[in-house]
Amino acid sequence: MTRMSFADAARVCLTAKYATFSGRARRAEYWWFSLVYVIATGAVAGIILVTETPLLGVLLLPFIVPMLSVSVRRLHDTGKSGRRMLIALIPIAGPVMYLVGMTADSVPTTNEYGPSPKAVGHLVG
Repeated sequence: MTRMSFADAARVCLTAKYATFSGRARRAEYWWFSLVYVIATGAVAGIILVTETPLLGVLLLPFIVPMLSVSVRRLHDTGKSGRRMLIALIPIAGPVMYLVGMTADSVPTTNEYGPSPKAVGHLVG
């Protein structure tokens, strides 16, 4: 098995699994794509500050769906429902609990969301 890289995560999340809310995503896929999302957000925010054109925020819309889908798949990998993402809406404690859920280890065997990505030879991290 090969390790997932920044480019692999961007490619998988933005093309192959753009709006795939089923299945499982390894920690590396989630965290690398989160980095892609943060970089894209920072770039667009910088452009907005320089050009003073808030409508450019529309450039982030293509990144919202894959960020949501990789988050749901990451929760599936830990054996939890994607609805658990809503916990982040709870003030103060919610985002902390959400981050803890995203750092949790995978269920090493097949669960109700599919086989372990480690077991089937996908890119791992």
